[in-house]
Amino acid sequence: MTNSNFSRRNFLGLAAGAAGAAALAACGSSGPSDKGGSSGGGAKGGASYWSLSGEPGEPIRQAAVDRFNKANADTKITPTFFQNDAYKQKIKTAIGAGQAPTMIWGWGGGGLKSYVDAGQVVDLTDWFGQNAAVKDKILPSSFGAATVGGKIYAMPVETVQPIVLFYNKKVFDKVGVEPPKTYGDILNLIPKFNSKGIAPFSLAGQSRWTNMMWLEFMLDRNAGSEVFDNVFAGKPGSWSDPAVLDMLTKIQDLVKNNAFVKGFSSVTADSNADQALLYTGKAAMMVHGSWSYGIQKANGGDFVKSGGLGWMNFPPIEGGKGDPSNTVGNPGQYLSISSKASAAEQDVAKKFFSTTLVDDDEKAGWVKSGGVPVLKGADSLFTGDDAQFLKDMSTIASNAKTFAQSWDQALSPTAAETLLDNIAKLFQLQVTPQQWVDAMNGVIGK
Repeated sequence: MTNSNFSRRNFLGLAAGAAGAAALAACGSSGPSDKGGSSGGGAKGGASYWSLSGEPGEPIRQAAVDRFNKANADTKITPTFFQNDAYKQKIKTAIGAGQAPTMIWGWGGGGLKSYVDAGQVVDLTDWFGQNAAVKDKILPSSFGAATVGGKIYAMPVETVQPIVLFYNKKVFDKVGVEPPKTYGDILNLIPKFNSKGIAPFSLAGQSRWTNMMWLEFMLDRNAGSEVFDNVFAGKPGSWSDPAVLDMLTKIQDLVKNNAFVKGFSSVTADSNADQALLYTGKAAMMVHGSWSYGIQKANGGDFVKSGGLGWMNFPPIEGGKGDPSNTVGNPGQYLSISSKASAAEQDVAKKFFSTTLVDDDEKAGWVKSGGVPVLKGADSLFTGDDAQFLKDMSTIASNAKTFAQSWDQALSPTAAETLLDNIAKLFQLQVTPQQWVDAMNGVIGK
């Protein structure tokens, strides 16, 4: 996963409305920031914890450690915070050298699977079974990216960030049409918006991962979660499922029918140009992550405040097998325990998991930062101008039968790069659906 991938998946300061500060938060604005030690081992009688630096996450993570240390003076946790890119390299090196911190912060999915395959993290399945009250405090949909081979290897923490379909209510009113309830409605809306000189969908195609969101939803709504589950499990030929060819054909039909803004392949997400197209009324809709709300609120003038922004879960495809409640995106962030940690260090980590990381202060901290916590029962904390949006994102996350992790996070780095490259070629009509399938089958399990 690239640095920009993680950057895009952090709420951009909904509470503060500060897009610039939150963009730094995603990558870590300073680091490493050592709050008591930088070696893999924890303080005597305690445990170590590595994570990301920068606002708004670092202060919340530090506060959690401080609360734990205040209550457990003899078994303190020693945190170290790194910038995003530095962290990825540092944690990889430390784990490979058998010097990992007690607690390993990560994104779950493909990265976690590589740790599991190498025997580098602790199986937490029995622990969660014995601590059902802890597991019950966490949104069930967040456990998918923490699970490998049917076993749980990480604790879901922090926030959930589903991908949704945003739309400009003012543009819909201007054209005299209603928001789509089905994929068929989307197809019917495309020529209506084009005839008015409005792009049906904004898309930052140069960034590649933005295109990926379309494939994720189209395949899920068409075939359910089983096809990609097989890919993630490494089953040979999994991309050859007929539903994949159907999905890829539908995607290229959208391109051919001018569903996306003209010149989308040169529009970048890092500049937020795709979001500007939506809030300025040059595009009617946009499939994007929930973090987009903060960008539009900060950069779009009174667009959000005046009620111009609408949102919904991606609509069902007629005749599709996928559950319409399913979503994709960031089902959480994750903490694993190093298998090299001593029994005493592991016990400290598990106590941290079962107390501080599921307490009310943790929940309130992430809500105050503008995020939807992975913890249940946060709805009462959603107040102010952003309350309805946060409640709706929480509902999508908690009601999802399957909350699938973004594909480029779920797959290995090798497979993810091949995926993104071929997705770009698909949208530019440079490969056929069958060529796409063949290329992706070639990197299954790599």
